[in-house]
Amino acid sequence: MREERKEIIIRSLPEDLFSLEKFIEEICDTFHINNTYFGNITVALTEAVQNAFIHGNGSDKGKNIHISFNHSAAGLCFTIKDQGKGFNFGNIPDPFDDSQEEVVFPGRGIFLIKTLADHMEYKGNGNEMKIIFKISSINRETSLDRIKKMLQYASAIKNPAH
Repeated sequence: MREERKEIIIRSLPEDLFSLEKFIEEICDTFHINNTYFGNITVALTEAVQNAFIHGNGSDKGKNIHISFNHSAAGLCFTIKDQGKGFNFGNIPDPFDDSQEEVVFPGRGIFLIKTLADHMEYKGNGNEMKIIFKISSINRETSLDRIKKMLQYASAIKNPAH
């Protein structure tokens, strides 16, 4: 198994997402990841980084986001860490909870990450997230399950239960 580690530090600026995309592209090229899985990785990591600079770093341009990658037996492992205080990640709302009064769909980014990745967990005080993509898990059943979840989510956005 090829052991590889990479890391990048970006500022809390939307225009720095280009650096993230290039980082992901280089990793996916190295490991010959197909376009579908490349899309899943890109969307999941973009959501995680956007959450880090908006919610974690409070859009403070002086704060950075550290993204690290390593390839291990678990798969492609990414860690995103912001410089924020963290949060109680046990209180993330379920985007399908009909009792919510808002139509903003809080928790959308976390839902997308959980749907597109094979594993996601918060570490420490909530300012660090680990996302794993098991390359070997790319199969028809996994793809169909992810499509089903995304369609369910899209339907909930179009037809909020209120």
